[in-house]
Amino acid sequence: MSEPKKRTVLVVGASGRSGGFVAAELARRGIAVRALVRSEYAAATARASGATEIASGDLRDPESLKAALRNVDGVYHVGPPFVADEADLGITMVKAAKRAGIRKFVFSSVIHPANGLANHASKLPVEQAILRANLDYTILYPATLFQNMAAAWKGVVETGVFAEPFAKTARLARVDYRDVAEVAAEALTSDRLAYGSFELAAESMHDRVETAGMMSVALGRPVEAAEVTFEQWTAVAKPPFRGEQLAQLERVFQSYSDFGSAGNSLTLRAILGRQPRTLHQFFEELAAASRGAAAAA
Repeated sequence: MSEPKKRTVLVVGASGRSGGFVAAELARRGIAVRALVRSEYAAATARASGATEIASGDLRDPESLKAALRNVDGVYHVGPPFVADEADLGITMVKAAKRAGIRKFVFSSVIHPANGLANHASKLPVEQAILRANLDYTILYPATLFQNMAAAWKGVVETGVFAEPFAKTARLARVDYRDVAEVAAEALTSDRLAYGSFELAAESMHDRVETAGMMSVALGRPVEAAEVTFEQWTAVAKPPFRGEQLAQLERVFQSYSDFGSAGNSLTLRAILGRQPRTLHQFFEELAAASRGAAAAA
């Protein structure tokens, strides 16, 4: 008797951070991951995250998506950040998935897509396309990611200062994308989350003073919460954006100063059946990795 065919999911962004976590979680569950990539470097990164198949394609080239979607059971889609045609790219994937008869479509949107920010609003036309395509969909609204702070960790360890370019009193909901990846994988492998749209945030909202306090506990020494200008921050962080993309990022930070970014953990907790990962746990992991690297040096 032949073994049943292994399900295959096409992961857009498998070479990136969020898609990489989803690829890893799907692979852990025994799902074949096909990564949509545009370069050999991206292919190698996707394989390291758990992809076993590579599809060379481009969201700006609908014809290239036909082969990528062949014999695929589900699609995970996350748009590239801050690009001017993000909405068009998402709509292209939705239409291609519909033509290919894809069974499951999971879209990683963003918390509060109607908050007035351009990079958030770009998700709304994609959601509309999903609804009108009559796909078996799940839409995820993740809060700001814990992982966004990982790049600053080395500087925190070296200087004892945690600085971001918005008010240190701004309270933000955040989430560990590993938890989001679990939700995405659940949506792609079962019907439990079918036709649902879910806000995903960890417990509590923290300002930078509280966040620095958790860093202090993890490191066992004081960490100061500081504010810097956007220009000062970009000089250190070196985000991979230019021009209008960088301007959009600056507007995101300004919105944090003006309004914060609220979120509620109830939905994520209910889906996971456990408490979501906490910022304290995340910083403990980073601190343990720092100590391990120092010991190995």
